[in-house]
Amino acid sequence: MKKYSGKNLDDVLQNAAREKGVTVEELTYFVTEEKAGFLGFGTSVTAEIYAMVDVKEFLKEYLDRFFTSLEQNVEVDVQQDGETFKIMLNAENNAILIGKNGQTLTAMNTVVRAAVNSAFRRRFNVMIDINNYKVDRYDKVKSIASRVARTVQRTKISATLDPMPNDERKVVHQFLSEMKNIRTESEGEGINRRLRIHFDRTKNNDVK
Repeated sequence: MKKYSGKNLDDVLQNAAREKGVTVEELTYFVTEEKAGFLGFGTSVTAEIYAMVDVKEFLKEYLDRFFTSLEQNVEVDVQQDGETFKIMLNAENNAILIGKNGQTLTAMNTVVRAAVNSAFRRRFNVMIDINNYKVDRYDKVKSIASRVARTVQRTKISATLDPMPNDERKVVHQFLSEMKNIRTESEGEGINRRLRIHFDRTKNNDVK
């Protein structure tokens, strides 16, 4: 994040907003230093400030540097939707970037999220995808989870899904959250962490 200084916080935010071409309301800031001065003279405020355009730029530059260091020619397209960033990658051999069962792509998502969250001191919703692999994968795991959950509804016997990465478990958690008499929980550790689907007679949603 870039640091800005001024006589007071309002001046600092106004200057940063003009430079970034955004409104003050679109800025996030952390005051790092305040000097009181003497009799009102010499007062100053220093703050680290960013807007979503900075996050988008960070993601693009981070991945460009990453692939350049690997001597890989990869097209990187970052799209922003509110506070969500979707990154589409395209290379001569996309299968290498995806990896077996999507493991390389999953690891890449983890590393990039950690980098951007650390740089801007907050959690962002970031998803890296290649030829809509993740979108298709989410649709697939939701379809599987739906079939298993309906079996649990019918038999009232809990069932466990195959291990899946955190983002896929989150998608399934959310997808099944409104399903009648269905409750989910994660169990296991590391790459063996999976979702268990329980019958819950106390959850009488009218949705599904």
